[in-house]
Amino acid sequence: MLRFGTLRTRIALLYAGLFAMVLGLVISLAAEALQRFGEASAARDLEANARVFDEILAARGRQMGDQASVLARDFGFREAVATGDVPTIASALASLEGRARSGKAFVLTLEGEALAADAAAVPSPAALMTRLDAGETQGIIRSRQGLALAAAAPIEAPDLIGWLVIAQPLDREELDRLVELAPIALEAQVVETGSQPGWLRDAAPGEVFERSAEGERFLYHTSDLAVLEQGVAPRLVLRHALARSLAAYASLRTWLIALAIGGIAMVLGMSWKVARSVTEPLQKLDAATRMIGEGREVSLAIETDDEIGRLAGSFNQMVAAIEERERQIVHVGLHDGLTGLPNRKLFTEQLANALARRRRGEKVLIAYVDLDDFKMVNDTLGHPAGDALLRIIADHLREDLPDAIVARLGGDEFAILVGGVKESADLGTIADTLQRSFDRPITINGQHAACGASIGIAVAPGDGKDGITLMKNADLALYRAKHEGKATYHFFEPSLDEAARRRRQLELDLRTAIKEGQFELNFQPLYSLAEERLTGFEALIRWNHPVRGRVNPADFIGLAEETGLIIPIGEWVLREACHQASTWPEDVSVAVNVSPKQFAASGIAATVLSALSASGIAPRRLELEITESIFIADVDQTLATLHSLRNLGVRIALDDFGTGYSSLSYLRSFPFDKVKIDKSFVEDLGTSSNGHAVIRAITSLASALGMETLAEGVEDIAQFEVLAREGCQHIQGYLFSRPVSADAVAGMLREGSGYDRQLRA
Repeated sequence: MLRFGTLRTRIALLYAGLFAMVLGLVISLAAEALQRFGEASAARDLEANARVFDEILAARGRQMGDQASVLARDFGFREAVATGDVPTIASALASLEGRARSGKAFVLTLEGEALAADAAAVPSPAALMTRLDAGETQGIIRSRQGLALAAAAPIEAPDLIGWLVIAQPLDREELDRLVELAPIALEAQVVETGSQPGWLRDAAPGEVFERSAEGERFLYHTSDLAVLEQGVAPRLVLRHALARSLAAYASLRTWLIALAIGGIAMVLGMSWKVARSVTEPLQKLDAATRMIGEGREVSLAIETDDEIGRLAGSFNQMVAAIEERERQIVHVGLHDGLTGLPNRKLFTEQLANALARRRRGEKVLIAYVDLDDFKMVNDTLGHPAGDALLRIIADHLREDLPDAIVARLGGDEFAILVGGVKESADLGTIADTLQRSFDRPITINGQHAACGASIGIAVAPGDGKDGITLMKNADLALYRAKHEGKATYHFFEPSLDEAARRRRQLELDLRTAIKEGQFELNFQPLYSLAEERLTGFEALIRWNHPVRGRVNPADFIGLAEETGLIIPIGEWVLREACHQASTWPEDVSVAVNVSPKQFAASGIAATVLSALSASGIAPRRLELEITESIFIADVDQTLATLHSLRNLGVRIALDDFGTGYSSLSYLRSFPFDKVKIDKSFVEDLGTSSNGHAVIRAITSLASALGMETLAEGVEDIAQFEVLAREGCQHIQGYLFSRPVSADAVAGMLREGSGYDRQLRA
């Protein structure tokens, strides 16, 4: 007789019950999955059939367009249209209707007159001409039989004298024929949007959605169709009844239920046997388990060598392993796995404790550290070398600051906490000690790894009395240190908080400017000494802030680089510059600066190609100006990108030549079209005796490499004469003009000869 109070019975019933629950859940999920699979399959079939419909309509439109084109190019037909020979036109149209099996064909003249056997059946000529003038050649129009698919072909003799239009009504017979090709049962309809119910009119085109009607679930798919008549808004609406698709899965659900019942009966019997075999060992461990639950130490005596004895031994090992694992979990959760230093969580707790223990007359100093050029170490020596460098730096910090708490916050960021600092202590000495820790030479795998650090320091209580404020202010000081140069430290100042607020506001304003189109382009002329005329313009961005007025580019370009906003801004500049250049003469080019971040982003070549295609200007008229900083990250990838741009046909100029450390090596690596001499060398022409020699050396080198030269910042005639004498080919600067608006470019081009006379005078 079964007793439900016994452990054996409860285990058997528990196993069977759990299995029944799990199996029931699995069956439910499987049934639901079958339901969802059936719905998804139906949705995919409906979406695929919609694409087939679209392709068939497009193919039919192209076929009709080809048939119309054949007649439109026929000499006799063109002569009949040109001379107004209505009988000939009507005969040709009737023949075309018969060949194309279309419902209607007619000629639409440029004067808006429809020529057909039944001209009254032709839709509004004005509505058709609007779409034809917009470049459309096929789409949906209205007809007496309802909506019809139409295609148009131009009639030229040799200039455009009219359009030949052929139309095929999309009646029920045609749509039913298309439905028969579908793998699922469908209902198809082509209707105008205005005549649809609101729920269908508001549906997004191209998406499958579900709606119940008359107690039945249906799937719908809508597609917007191209139109050839202004004012027509047709849609292809497909409907499929879900019940037909889901009926095939009903038998599978029945089998699943039968299998579940059989499985439960089988598990109930097996559970009874399993429960009997495990009851006695569980009773022996019961007392020891209760002791562990009470937090007491437990050690079971091993009396036998069978399973019970091994279970007792495993139990003892488990208790010891739990204690060790708990200790490791606590350590791992609070320490960095690479360096063994405290992590951010533990550092935050230690800072809170240090601030709570701070005595009157004592200070607490925290420093945020960010390694300089750590990415370069990873890129050049590899990530294992970068990990080794972090471990070495952690050891140096422990050695140089034995009384401080050193933590790694993540990546190449460290934090240092120095508590109990006397008010009379020299904080600069502490900062210098910390800075020197990063000046120690480091060698990894026989190679020198230079690694300085930028450090931001905040001191309690002056810079904050709580940990959150203190860490925020140290981060602000670190930001200032990084902008002041590498390998330096900076103490927090109240003005940094205000500067950060202004920076955040400027970033918000910059995002708004991108959305609202507050930018405009100015253009500075580029003068050719050889051709003695203006041959191009450099595009320069200007920001018209609605409140602050004109914002200096120096105030926002750097922020745009840091935040990545330079990418959408640069794309806009490129497209707008090409658009403006499309209104200039064909022999006038436009130069556009490309930032390092924009250049490194994927798709720069596609962006350039898109701007050229949209504007229609020749690629040779676009000149991209880059600086040598683009070579810092990945020289091979940079050269590959440059060659892909060169293959488009655009010109590449190296900007600010001579201001970096490796300009000559970059000239040798890539055949630039032009070298732009930095304005600092031009300014030296009036103050340094070596200025002439430097200019001569640059122009000679560029000439030997087959590159043109352009001098920036030319402001007086004396500089102009020296540059001309030393072989510089192009000049740019206030000598000719400050940057002007796009509207003023045309006037400058008309007055170009005036600049020539002024320079020769």
